[in-house]
Amino acid sequence: MSDAIRYEADEHCPPGIAAIAGLQGVVLALAPIVSIVIVTARAGGQDAGYFSWALFAALIIAGSLTALQATWFRRFGAGHILIMGPTPNYIAISVLALAEGGPELLASLTVVASVFYLVLAFWLPFLRRVVTPVVTGTVLMLIAATILPVALDRLNDIPSDAPEAAGPTIALVTLAVSTLLFLRASGVWRLWSPLIGIVIGSVVAAPFGAYEISSVADAAWVGIPEGSGFPGFDLNPGASFWSLLPAFVVVVLAGGVKNVSDSVAIQQVSWRRPRVPDFRLVQGSLNTNGLGILAAGIFGTPPNSVYSGTSVSLIGFTGVAARRIGYVIGGTLLALAFLPKLTAFLLTLPSPVMVAYILTAIALLFVSGVRTVVQDGLDAQKALVVGLSFSLGIGIDNQTIFDDLLGHKWGLLLDNGMLVGALAAVLMTVFLDLTSTQRRSRLEVELSVSSLPAIDRFLQDLAVRNGWNEASTRRLRSAGEEALLSLVQTDETGEELIVSLVQSDQPSESHPRLIIQARPEAGMVEMEFLAVIDEENLEDRLASLTEESEGAQEGQLSLRLLRHYASSVHHQKYHGLDIVTVQVKGTR
Repeated sequence: MSDAIRYEADEHCPPGIAAIAGLQGVVLALAPIVSIVIVTARAGGQDAGYFSWALFAALIIAGSLTALQATWFRRFGAGHILIMGPTPNYIAISVLALAEGGPELLASLTVVASVFYLVLAFWLPFLRRVVTPVVTGTVLMLIAATILPVALDRLNDIPSDAPEAAGPTIALVTLAVSTLLFLRASGVWRLWSPLIGIVIGSVVAAPFGAYEISSVADAAWVGIPEGSGFPGFDLNPGASFWSLLPAFVVVVLAGGVKNVSDSVAIQQVSWRRPRVPDFRLVQGSLNTNGLGILAAGIFGTPPNSVYSGTSVSLIGFTGVAARRIGYVIGGTLLALAFLPKLTAFLLTLPSPVMVAYILTAIALLFVSGVRTVVQDGLDAQKALVVGLSFSLGIGIDNQTIFDDLLGHKWGLLLDNGMLVGALAAVLMTVFLDLTSTQRRSRLEVELSVSSLPAIDRFLQDLAVRNGWNEASTRRLRSAGEEALLSLVQTDETGEELIVSLVQSDQPSESHPRLIIQARPEAGMVEMEFLAVIDEENLEDRLASLTEESEGAQEGQLSLRLLRHYASSVHHQKYHGLDIVTVQVKGTR
């Protein structure tokens, strides 16, 4: 959403510029891919053979899915630059799975979790009342907090003859360099600050004997890393599987909700001028993310997700949003996977250096959770939900309270702070929703502009019951009008079928129906518009409004005005239902 964009997603980018920007993306992507795989594998007690295989598989999956995200094929792909790879979200639960049952258990849990992710993408419009920003943000904060001990445990993963202070010293230097550069540097220096920190940290590790690269000489230049192999599945799931599965599902659900925002954000930074987000591409991105989790499970490597921060930073720095960059990044990551010497070199990076990088990622993940929690406002009730859930999660994590009371089978499940905290947040959110003192309102009308007077009266009554002032009432009514106009069908020329709907001789039963559900909250009204549209789904029509000729300007204007009046607008599709959710803030 900036004039600094030199090439938008659909524009032709010269090969030379695409290569330069793509290679920068590869360099930025390698650091998190390598660090997360190595920290996860080592903390999970795995040998060098699994290290090599997990990194090989992670590069294959990241490259393939990054290229797929750059396109849009049969409901897969975001049509924009979205770099994929293992994320910090899954470190803690992946380490537990590796420690309890090895790569086979991790593979089985990840495959099952991918099914839940794909179901989430399908059911998201209805699950959002349970998986709210408060729940999602709390889970992200708990993930960050539970990863911290896992990362710090690797701080002293150095040769036995090295000084005791070697690990903390290496990590401190790495963290200090990358942090100071990020805080004060600009341009390319700030963008590459994590990589510069890793390089300097590795140099500092060498005198301590913590950086040994002799194994690199024995690795082949091209091929598959030696000692690697598919770990297989746990075909007889036991107590560990059933105990860890809920935690995997919780992380997947929270990540799925966040990925919606990631997909919208990448579209916004990829255009020179503001546009209506294309929710076909959001759905394609979610489907690709689910495919990535499934592939990670099949290959037995830590689950993948979107590197939204890296993708946005790359576009902001280079000014290039052309999807060709995604192809370059994806193809290069695929090629690097078949260079065992490079894999061997990356695996020699000292653990304290990787710990420093993970600490930075944890910090950003925690802040992301805080932002998610407060995005729709934080009243006293929501604050208690967040605070109590987070406190329970942190307090119970790594304890043996339930293990001592119920034994290892159920203790492994209930002593998981992330799961307990998330469950507490969900239960309290559902309780607040069911016991809300604000009465919900419902209106069912024809999906036609002729229904506007009825909708207007409905919204005026709603504003009166909430005691809103005239300005807030006017904004609520305007949002309702624009939401209706954005849903009304259009013909091939982009003309709204207003006249034909009003003057039609067909009985009213033939018109599509529109159901409006309004739920007042503190200083806000959330309206849900549900419409059944046979000819095409809402995402297709919303996207086409940004591509039509001048005949579609009226529909495009309605959508822009809707975002002007409303504080939040979301579009989803479920089983032939097109759902527009609008939040309007008001004052008394």
